[in-house]
Amino acid sequence: MHMLRHSEWADTKLTLHLVSQILGKIKLGLALQQPQWAHVTLPLTVSGFSTGPLYGGGRWFEIEVDVLTSEITVQVEGSRAVILLADGTSIKSYYDAIVWALESSGVTVRINPKSQEMAETRWLDRNETPLAYDADAAQKGLQLFRDAAREQAMFLAPLRCRKVMPALFWGTFDVSSLIVYNAHEPFPKDLVIEQAAFDEPMIEFGFWLGDASVDVPTFFILPYPFQYTELPSERLQPADAYYDAAMSECFLSLEHTADGDVQAFFRTSFDLLSERLGWEGCDHYFLPLKMPAQSQQEPTDESP
Repeated sequence: MHMLRHSEWADTKLTLHLVSQILGKIKLGLALQQPQWAHVTLPLTVSGFSTGPLYGGGRWFEIEVDVLTSEITVQVEGSRAVILLADGTSIKSYYDAIVWALESSGVTVRINPKSQEMAETRWLDRNETPLAYDADAAQKGLQLFRDAAREQAMFLAPLRCRKVMPALFWGTFDVSSLIVYNAHEPFPKDLVIEQAAFDEPMIEFGFWLGDASVDVPTFFILPYPFQYTELPSERLQPADAYYDAAMSECFLSLEHTADGDVQAFFRTSFDLLSERLGWEGCDHYFLPLKMPAQSQQEPTDESP
């Protein structure tokens, strides 16, 4: 994976984060609810990220942020609107254009316009501060997300267990995935987001782009229930991976990864945390699938 430090594209990253909040909040109001908020994540696409197909006002529609063409597309049955991603455009302007494109095609949306899970609160429907947009930086950021999602999918896809495959979590603007253990484990505090996110034992595999205090993107692995106690970091691979008891997370900086390191980090972290959580039957997760290897790009006589 290539390196892109937070400081190299912080302003453009903020713009994409805010735009993702508009898409995510629209999806929050319309997608059928699933545990762990899985219904509100934004799938990554070849060119950016999307709401995926949504149904509202008797119509199917989809909104996609395309960083390869620097466009936001709003596609409703029978119509398609294009909004340019451009340097100096405010989040209010993006919000107004997306809402107008939907409502002019018969889709009415109502969202809470207050930004969510961000260090600084911004109102999506009224903040007129000009935002930066660097198309080249946005494309490099997308490549990071896609590579991270690929690493997560390579680990999770063959596992015989309940899981949420990698997607963009727009609140925190990271690409994450989950392995969920079938038991009830209610969150102990009366917090809306956390009560729905954390009500079953799980292990989250994530990729975070960094911030002003941590400039380098980082893979993280978080158990629930949280484990605020020392665990043996020496069991983790590669050597630069570590467990932070204060955060209840395993970490691996992108700066310290070579080929194969991320997969080793995922497996050793899973083994450590699943044992700590007392999960039973995990050996079954890793039984090989009884399927032919995907070595052929074209159909053959042996293809099923």
